[in-house]
Amino acid sequence: MASASATHDALAILWALLTALSNAVAVTTQHIASTSSPSGSRGWRFISYLARHPLWLLGWLAMGGSLLFQSLALHFASLSLVQPLLVSELILGLLLRRLWLRQVVSRRAWATAGVTAVALAAFLLAVTGSSPSSSAAANWTTPSVWSALVAAVLVLGGLRGSPGRRAALLGSATAVLWALEAAFIKECTDVITGSGYVWLLTHWSFYAFVVCGIGGLVCEQSALHVGPLRNSQTAIVVADPVVSVVLGAWIFHERLGRSLPDHAGAVVALGVALVAAGALIRAIPATMERRAA
Repeated sequence: MASASATHDALAILWALLTALSNAVAVTTQHIASTSSPSGSRGWRFISYLARHPLWLLGWLAMGGSLLFQSLALHFASLSLVQPLLVSELILGLLLRRLWLRQVVSRRAWATAGVTAVALAAFLLAVTGSSPSSSAAANWTTPSVWSALVAAVLVLGGLRGSPGRRAALLGSATAVLWALEAAFIKECTDVITGSGYVWLLTHWSFYAFVVCGIGGLVCEQSALHVGPLRNSQTAIVVADPVVSVVLGAWIFHERLGRSLPDHAGAVVALGVALVAAGALIRAIPATMERRAA
């Protein structure tokens, strides 16, 4: 039994890292495509240009892969283990900037990336082997309603104020919806495992996932549009794992670690990882131009 649990955790870690890599590829390719359009290109002309750009299409393919990999990761392990690992997208994105785009990356960025990686590794050591999710006893109504209300309040707050404040609040709303979406994805994978793909179309979790996913995408695009990327990205990266851990405990009765020391170590390691991730976002090049410093 312990061997099976370790195997599941290992598979979940692999799929979670592939999810993070796919996200990094999607962000990189679509950013390059959108910023390489001819000057003055707007509206349908801009959309038409993107639809024909190979990197833009590759980005959508990577996003599809990300959804598939995340579903597999959540099938094998808890929400609390998988979602924090997606922070590694920042590290993988930094590697893509250096190896593919040949950007000059500062020592501070590499240092914060290293701290983030070490903290995530420590988090994994603390949480692997902890009690699995309990889908049978899942509590959906109250956590879902509260998550929706919090996201709505954040969106309303993001309608006014400075660009930085609006981006941060809308980014936080995105994080809440994406964390809830991950919980719905996990429920969908359990339905598929137990009853098959056809039954999924009759199950409420599939439609909740679609609605939540669309809401999160709208909030994300709004956050990217109204203010600095660093504000919205920091809010998403920091809030998503925290909300995911809370929802994992609330909905699926998950625990971080097998004992109190494991639990404390996981909380500290995750906190360090998120602080380092926020510092990494501020240290990376502001654009994806090849000569950026």
